[in-house]
Amino acid sequence: MDATLLAVALGTIVGLVMALTGAGGGVLAIPLLVFGLQLPVQHAAPVGLVAVGLAAALGAVFGLRQRVVRYRAAALIGGTGMMMAPLGVFLAQRLPNRPLLAAFAVVLVYSAWRMLRRPALAEQHPPEVPCHLDNAAQRLTWTRPCARALAGTGLISGLLSGLLGVGGGFVIIPALTRYTDLDIRSVQATSLAVIALVSVSGVSAAALNGAVPWGVALPFAAGAMLALLMGRLLAGKLHPAHLQQAFAWFTLAIAVLMLARASGVALT
Repeated sequence: MDATLLAVALGTIVGLVMALTGAGGGVLAIPLLVFGLQLPVQHAAPVGLVAVGLAAALGAVFGLRQRVVRYRAAALIGGTGMMMAPLGVFLAQRLPNRPLLAAFAVVLVYSAWRMLRRPALAEQHPPEVPCHLDNAAQRLTWTRPCARALAGTGLISGLLSGLLGVGGGFVIIPALTRYTDLDIRSVQATSLAVIALVSVSGVSAAALNGAVPWGVALPFAAGAMLALLMGRLLAGKLHPAHLQQAFAWFTLAIAVLMLARASGVALT
């Protein structure tokens, strides 16, 4: 298959996953680019960020129109994340490929574990959260513990975005679920807004380092954005818990392949 068409096809998978799960785009993009297009992690990471960032921005626009994006929380998480993303890019361009593959596999395992645990956590009594939603004003009530929790989330997601090319949704969504009492629609839409902001910083830093192969990034991003639009039509017809479980097991399988590649095992 032509490389451009393959990039579009792989991007559609990423966009579809983002539409159906609210996260997971970056987690899936890097393995697809590494195995499908044979890119090193140093180039796959910024390509993934371009696609995930643009698709997330599109999803965030829909969320803003529906008034479910908590934009002040997104600005705080995104702002701290944008400060850390260039550091992640700096480290990624100076670390060997195999350790980065191994690190990404660990991230995949953690992401899958969180998704598999989520149904069990949902059945427990919800804990006290530092960030409460004021139902009358439809905005979060800000406290020092709330700001500290959200800023810390931004720092972690920004570093991982720059280092490994993940958008940070697998960090942001569990954090918003843990630290706030927002409903799932608002959590997902706010997460997409943060991913879009952090991706701007990571992509800009990677572009300045000459690490973005635009001939791959643009068709890959186009496929992701198109699939996000189509996936929104399917999302309401499928059971979200079943989608999360299926994606978690698929993520674990990808992690095994990434660890094999990191250890030097030839995969054909």
